[in-house]
Amino acid sequence: MRAMLTVLVAWGALTGGGLAAGAPATALDAGLSRYGAASVAPGVSYDEFRMTVPRGLVHGHLLTVDLADPRVAVDLLYPGAVGARAPVSQLAADRGAVGAVNGDFFNISEGQHPGVEATGASVGPAVASGRQLKGAVPDGQRFGPVMPPGATTEDVIGVGYDRRARLDRLTLHGAVLTPEGALPLRGLNQYALPVDGIGAYTERWGPASRLRATCGTDLDRAAPCSEDTAEVTIRHGRVAALDDVPGAGGVPVGSVVLVGREEGARQLRKLHVGERVRVSHHLTGRGRGPLRFAVGGFPLVRHGVPVDGLDTGAVAVRTSAGTGAGGRVLYLLALDGGPGQTGLTVSELADLMTQLGARDAVDLDGGGSSTLVTGDAYGETVRNHPSGGAERPVANAIGVFSE
Repeated sequence: MRAMLTVLVAWGALTGGGLAAGAPATALDAGLSRYGAASVAPGVSYDEFRMTVPRGLVHGHLLTVDLADPRVAVDLLYPGAVGARAPVSQLAADRGAVGAVNGDFFNISEGQHPGVEATGASVGPAVASGRQLKGAVPDGQRFGPVMPPGATTEDVIGVGYDRRARLDRLTLHGAVLTPEGALPLRGLNQYALPVDGIGAYTERWGPASRLRATCGTDLDRAAPCSEDTAEVTIRHGRVAALDDVPGAGGVPVGSVVLVGREEGARQLRKLHVGERVRVSHHLTGRGRGPLRFAVGGFPLVRHGVPVDGLDTGAVAVRTSAGTGAGGRVLYLLALDGGPGQTGLTVSELADLMTQLGARDAVDLDGGGSSTLVTGDAYGETVRNHPSGGAERPVANAIGVFSE
């Protein structure tokens, strides 16, 4: 990590999006300063900040991305499979990103389900380069801090084909079309399926086991795994194999594996080898046009105001992404987890993002996952100190590119 510069710059000098003149001081902006401002690439800048809170010093790192610059692009970084993990610096290097922060929370552990492997798959929907990779797990199956009222695992931040960043909500719509009729599709490449549901797994899922998808319930991630399951392999539009227990191994291109639990399993068991079956699926948003990139995260700020009901108790190292200037600016922030520094509550993180100029913002995975990197011809530099002492492999990241 490069040595920190000591020259302070006024808060808001880099982006023009800081505190309004004459705004009253708060616990967060007392002693707040930014320094080390530098251009990473055309349209992308990096700087650091420090601020004091009653419990100590907060140190953070910020990428400011000008989406109005035609040389700049943003996309989802992931390890080539939904059910896999890799460090942010590796994800950035593999794609040649000039900057990146870690993304969504993910299926990190399975202590409550002996013998079941964690998949590493993310919680929310994911879209990379216009390809819809996965849907959202049920709210009760997510990892991460408590969401505020009204938020769901379908919430995302993304960038549309209009090159504007925005918050949206992506809902899965799909069906399994069988000779007897249509069955609702309730999951796409997800580590958890709704009770009674059927999920589809494509070549984008990867080799991870699909057994985890039938564990827990819509309200309780730790609930036992279902004993009523089925798996059907569809190859080139016909049923190729039937099994009672979800398996593992990659899904070949041209094939789809269907996993069902409870009523979904009972419906799948009615199928027979050789029957024609067609699977359709699509993620639909509520915003203006489809998203070319999207990653899951619950809202912190809407229309320049922190949302109601954010947690004010738990303090942690955190990551956030926010939008400003009508979606033409993207803010990517990660706190530093080095010794002698404190984190923020979710509520404090929302206040900070508004002070940075974000009109809308989401909470991303934090703790040991919080990582911000920049890249150049000499390689990737991890700008913050991950709280675990080293980079944690994560499910995905937000990557920034500049010509």
